[in-house]
Amino acid sequence: MNRQTDWSNSSRTLRSHDGMVLACDCGGQGGPPLLFIHGWTCRRSHWQPQLAFFRERHRVAAPDLPGHGDSDTGNRQCWSVAAFGLDIAAAAKALAAERLILIGHSMGGAVALEAARLLKEQVAAVVLVDTFVIDYGGLSTDAIQAIVAPFEADFASAIAALVEQTATAATPTVLKERLIREMSAADPAWALPVWRDLLAWDPGPAFEELRVPIHAVNGALIPDSARERCAPFVREAVIPGAGHFLQMEDPAGFNRVLAGVLARVR
Repeated sequence: MNRQTDWSNSSRTLRSHDGMVLACDCGGQGGPPLLFIHGWTCRRSHWQPQLAFFRERHRVAAPDLPGHGDSDTGNRQCWSVAAFGLDIAAAAKALAAERLILIGHSMGGAVALEAARLLKEQVAAVVLVDTFVIDYGGLSTDAIQAIVAPFEADFASAIAALVEQTATAATPTVLKERLIREMSAADPAWALPVWRDLLAWDPGPAFEELRVPIHAVNGALIPDSARERCAPFVREAVIPGAGHFLQMEDPAGFNRVLAGVLARVR
């Protein structure tokens, strides 16, 4: 079923694959529809400039993943990238979105790849927004533990350090302050298991399995090792000098680049 005009300019609720209530902003008309997925400990409001811009020519939606923003935590026992992929697949089916483009920032890109594996022909393309700022698939067990340990010791301080480490001169101070405030409010009870699972996540199976175009919009922080890992599967656009939260640093500039990427999706 293809509903071309069914997404009102409003907030609505969806359901995760295991029944949790998910807050979602949606709107617009036309196609292909765009489903925006936020990153770890982030929220759907991080996509508001994109929703406002792209709803003029697309149907758009941005849910809060379970535990994030205004969505439920529920009784989930397994907090993982794969579980979030199931949630996004459930949301896409509830929205009756065909020829869908999944757009994921940071961890949201990993979630988009996992959801695309489930949705198959329902997906037209995947866009990864600075997803591989960490070289997923290339981290040893010791490296993962070294990254996780500060978050286990002092979650809020480690979040503040993470925001600073993934900023550049292009990142406004007020944005860094907002990100630290919002991200550090996440509950470590679910955030830490997700973080550990994300660091161990391997994109290889998704890259090998998917037969849809995969694009990336990256800033200045992608390591060469990750770029080499992704190069055979991903077409990359780079915004020079941009930090990790590039869609929020310069929304107008990012939207222009993303619009160019979307124009190449057939």
